[in-house]
Amino acid sequence: MAHSVDPSIVDLLEWVGPDTRPYADVIAAWRASCPHFPIWEEANARGLPDRRHESGRGAPVALSAKGRVHLDEFRALRPERH
Repeated sequence: MAHSVDPSIVDLLEWVGPDTRPYADVIAAWRASCPHFPIWEEANARGLPDRRHESGRGAPVALSAKGRVHLDEFRALRPERH
C-alpha cells in the first residue's frame, strides 16, 4: 500500500529529473512552503535522492537508483492522463 506522501515524493523526484539540480535550488524550492520540506526529509530517509559533493559544483542532487525505481514503479501504477 502506498504511503500518503508518495504522490508528493514523486513530484519531488520528477522535479529533480533525470539529471541533477544544485542542492541550494532543491532546498530553496522545497523549503518555500512548509509542507514541502517534510517531503524532502521523507525522501531522504527512504534513500531516494542522492547528494554528492563535487569539487567546484557544491552538492548536486540526483535520483538514487532506489529513487529511479520508485519513480518508475509509481508511473507504472498511475493511470494514463488524457
